[in-house]
Amino acid sequence: MYHYRYTTKEETKPVRAELEEIIHKVQDEVRDYFTFSYHFIGSSKRNMITFDPTTNIGFDFDVNIYVNDDNNEYDPDEIRNILKNALNRVVRYYGYNYCEDSTSVLAIKFIDRFHSRIKHSCDFAIVYDGSKGQQYIRFNKQKNDYTWEYRNIGFKNLENKADWLKRHNYWNEVRKLYIEMKNNNTNSDKRSRSLYAETINNLYHKYR
Repeated sequence: MYHYRYTTKEETKPVRAELEEIIHKVQDEVRDYFTFSYHFIGSSKRNMITFDPTTNIGFDFDVNIYVNDDNNEYDPDEIRNILKNALNRVVRYYGYNYCEDSTSVLAIKFIDRFHSRIKHSCDFAIVYDGSKGQQYIRFNKQKNDYTWEYRNIGFKNLENKADWLKRHNYWNEVRKLYIEMKNNNTNSDKRSRSLYAETINNLYHKYR
């Protein structure tokens, strides 16, 4: 059982501004290979960032990176490594640790070493939106390889569903259920973006 609460805009606004500065510098770093766009998504987009003051993990942002590689010049491992290396070159000047290469994201963490805690972090997923749904670059740690994989069905049309819930005045329920799911989550591999998707889908199917 956790004790998550929602952060305020005053807490997250300067961190988001710094993350955008980092992303813009990474765009410059990789320009010789490809360009990319980005979006803050899920709870990061909807002002639903959470924080548990009883733990040392801080609050986190979720960002999707959309690489412009229409001619398929780069394999997924090349794309991910180019971005990872660029992030590593940039983030060290801002006090972040080097990227952690997890299954679905590249994660950076800002650590308060004096108090041995993570103040905040950001998960970057490299994605592609196609006619059959969203794909992301997945790192298979056992095989040590990278592949494009489809998101599960729960991520399909997610933001359209969120917009519908907001338009029909169910957003307070969204916020209540999301914080409950965060506080009761027992799967350490389930990240905020997945819990957000479950929240939206549960309430959308309940009311739609």
